[in-house]
Amino acid sequence: MGGKGSKETLEDTIFNFRMGSKQLAKESQRSEQQCNIEKQKAAASLKKGMIDNARIYGENAIRFHNESLNYLRLSSKLDAVQSRIRSASRTQELTKQFGHVIPQMNSVLKSMNPEHIARTMNQFESVFENFEVVSGTINQSLETATVTSAPRSQVDEFLSQIASEHGIQVQAELGEVPLTQPVMPAQQVHEEQKAGVARYQ
Repeated sequence: MGGKGSKETLEDTIFNFRMGSKQLAKESQRSEQQCNIEKQKAAASLKKGMIDNARIYGENAIRFHNESLNYLRLSSKLDAVQSRIRSASRTQELTKQFGHVIPQMNSVLKSMNPEHIARTMNQFESVFENFEVVSGTINQSLETATVTSAPRSQVDEFLSQIASEHGIQVQAELGEVPLTQPVMPAQQVHEEQKAGVARYQ
């Protein structure tokens, strides 16, 4: 009694999760494209010796790159959770427990607001107490990493990396910033996220 309707709603949620994951992956690609545009602007400014302008573009590039990575992380988590829900939907008790969360989740998935999605997914954590993908990680919304500004040292290090890639001599202006770990391409992160999700499916 009411079980069929609940299951249909749950199946709708699984579908929405898949679509939401794809949409977040597209947003990640857009952010990475913007990152590359800002990197090109930073390189052009470095060649002209316009260090302050280059720092602005470098800061923008870092911000877009962080957005891209976090969209990918949330996309991967949506994939993992929808797979787990599909398996759990065969259990009547879990279906009942999902009942109060499903309407809200469907609503935020339609809005495609990453922070609202992450916040609502916290409620699934109580259902999947031992689900490692959700527990302890899914409750971190994008706002914690999508910063509006980056530390000066990080920006200068990023610019030093760009200068090295383009053969531009700007070490004096950037205070001999050492080159350390380069920014990881979003595609590489995406592959790592997919591999991590596969372990829970």
